[in-house]
Amino acid sequence: MGHLVAASWPHIAYIGLGSNLADPAAQVMQALTALDKLPQTRLLKRSSLYRSAPVGYLDQPDFINAVAQVETELPPRVLLDALLALELECGRTREFQNAPRTLDLDVLMYDDLVHHEHGLTVPHPQMHLRAFVLQPLLEIAPDCVIPGVGVAAAARTACAGQQLERLEHAAK
Repeated sequence: MGHLVAASWPHIAYIGLGSNLADPAAQVMQALTALDKLPQTRLLKRSSLYRSAPVGYLDQPDFINAVAQVETELPPRVLLDALLALELECGRTREFQNAPRTLDLDVLMYDDLVHHEHGLTVPHPQMHLRAFVLQPLLEIAPDCVIPGVGVAAAARTACAGQQLERLEHAAK
């Protein structure tokens, strides 16, 4: 006899994308396309691309960042594993923390879930401190509330000193 499986509900997740190697704008655009092809996942919205200075390790090129809103039936850990697989496909290596990278994909939020397990914290623990996450997030979700933190627009105001440049949607 087969087991009954409860119907999956679509969940709304926000994914942070970043790259500063190997044509970063193209890397981010390819990743946005790839998100829409993940199993049981559909890209709903994507932000413009933004250029930002590196954080942590400063001796590296600027980053191109974006945020995507997806609808998914994948549980948070499975979604993260799919994102990590996409990073590897794009040549991501992890030489040291905050190192330059071809692609960085983060689960920023997953519904209103507040969750921590080894390797996965939702919402992303640094997202409310980073203009390069908040600005593109607010572009596609202007009334967004970060679970356990508060209104994303207020967090963005607190990051006003962080320089960010909005680029056109074109990624050549």
